[in-house]
Amino acid sequence: MSAQEHAAKRGERVEEAQTEQAAPAAEATAEAEARDADVDALLDEIDDVLETNAEEFVAAFVQKGGQ
Repeated sequence: MSAQEHAAKRGERVEEAQTEQAAPAAEATAEAEARDADVDALLDEIDDVLETNAEEFVAAFVQKGGQ
């Protein structure tokens, strides 16, 4: 096997590895974006509750009797 053939095969393997790594990275990015959207929605819901029931929310966390 000549040096050129060996280098060409090595180049093909590198390209395959890069392609295989790109797909999981794209999936991870999509999963992270979905998770971020879920967290943002949860934080928005908490914010809405605090806006409407802030006094009740704070009163629920006041320590009574040295607890």
